[in-house]
Amino acid sequence: MSDLQDVIIALTVEGEEVDRLVADLTVGQWATPTPSPGWTVKHQLAHLAATFRMAGLAASDPAAFGALAQTLSPDFDANVNAALSQYINDPTEVLLSRWRTDRDNAIKALAAVPADTVVPWLVRPLPPAILACAGMMELFGHGQDIADALGVRRAHSDRLRYLVAFAVRTWDFGYLARELPTPEVEFRFEITGPSGALWEFGPADAVNRISGPAVDFCLLVTRRRHHSDLSIKAGGPEATAWVEIAQAYRGPAGDGREPGQFAA
Repeated sequence: MSDLQDVIIALTVEGEEVDRLVADLTVGQWATPTPSPGWTVKHQLAHLAATFRMAGLAASDPAAFGALAQTLSPDFDANVNAALSQYINDPTEVLLSRWRTDRDNAIKALAAVPADTVVPWLVRPLPPAILACAGMMELFGHGQDIADALGVRRAHSDRLRYLVAFAVRTWDFGYLARELPTPEVEFRFEITGPSGALWEFGPADAVNRISGPAVDFCLLVTRRRHHSDLSIKAGGPEATAWVEIAQAYRGPAGDGREPGQFAA
């Protein structure tokens, strides 16, 4: 994984990009339904604020985070809803302020953690750079939901390489979420960044191969688009099956998106 400070810079910029999506919304726009059933634009930002608040606590006060983790329910959705409830009833100007504070505090706390140590997290402790990459995944996925709701077309840069690397690192999450056996094979990933740079992971001679544009790959692993609507190519039996279940986050997969829902 790349240098911590480089990832922190990327996380900072991506957070600012999401902020620009919501900074000047009307009351009606905040209430716009997003592709995630039951969630409005306000729900999406509330979730991001809660997630960054938790990451900031984990990085700045591991003992307090450990105490909080002990209170969490085995029910993933119950935890998500409990976190949302701390933000969703705020007036929008208060939510915006809290989101910015929680985001900035988390980024500063992660940047202050020595790169060769770990931060406690929900499943297992993670190096701060990896947790920052997970934050980029959250920003990408929920930012896409906001953009889809508002009809905004997002621009992306090669900062996506951190999310791509994170998704490659967590390639088995789709199996774990469904309690499926993880195949004992190695995948080859050949992902092209927005600049045209080629990012390669895994053995060059692997039978199972995934290739395509980085934006499409990130939409796939955050389950914001169905694979049939993306320019992702899969070769080999396991890779072909993998695109059906790919996800870069732990917890329930959710319904994802339907084929053709966002056809180009």
